[in-house]
Amino acid sequence: MEEATTYLDKIMDMAIEYAPSLLLAIVMLVVGFWIIKKICFVANKALVTAKFSPEITPFLVSVLSIALKVLLLLAVASKVGIETASFVALLAAGGFAIGLALQGSLGNFAAGIIILFFKPYRVGDWIEVGEKFGKVEEIQIFNTLLGTPGKKLLIIPNGQIIDNIVTNFSTKGSTRIELQVSMPYAESFPRIKEIIIKELNTIPKVLKDPAPEVGILEFDSHNIILAVRPYALPDDYWEVTFEAHQLIKNAFHKHEVQVAYSEGIELGKIGD
Repeated sequence: MEEATTYLDKIMDMAIEYAPSLLLAIVMLVVGFWIIKKICFVANKALVTAKFSPEITPFLVSVLSIALKVLLLLAVASKVGIETASFVALLAAGGFAIGLALQGSLGNFAAGIIILFFKPYRVGDWIEVGEKFGKVEEIQIFNTLLGTPGKKLLIIPNGQIIDNIVTNFSTKGSTRIELQVSMPYAESFPRIKEIIIKELNTIPKVLKDPAPEVGILEFDSHNIILAVRPYALPDDYWEVTFEAHQLIKNAFHKHEVQVAYSEGIELGKIGD
């Protein structure tokens, strides 16, 4: 009975001693979480107003929220009397170990942050990365998703994108389509140029400004190689490419333009 009374007295003494600290810790937690919620709301609104990418805004707000909550918990633990130095050291050691294990992923993560901040491309842009061409469907923290004209989905790690040359076909609003056409040496270049320009101008999705360009690119052993450069919107790239090839072939047949076949140097007519 006396032991029970002694333990009860100790409990009462501890409650009296630590009650103010515990009460203060609870108040700090409640008020702190409320303040953090308000800070995150304001931060989210500021990022949206500043027109940050919708892909990165939730991520940044989440990181801010987690960081503030960790600081709040450390402050509350210190107020209660818990030693936080060893706890911080444990977190640092754990973070270092995780960093070593995931260094490749962390590299892609850092590259994703760079892409989302500096915006070398956006969702909907047509880009080429390391000979991979496609339309940006989604920019994730670790990867960028490209949809190809062949209806394939390319998942490219952001680290590889940062390490490569990125060609953005959508930044300027229009893209130049680069085609090559063969012309025999005996033909008149002004005549062939006029034929090609006329055909290009009949394609609805070829832009009038900038105007299509046709010029002599090089001379080979059998033909003169012409550079044919119509301009189109990035979304119309392949449609214009295929239609331009078809119309130029039909025009050469119609105007009896001869070309050298790859088997030899004999000139022959182009079929329908």
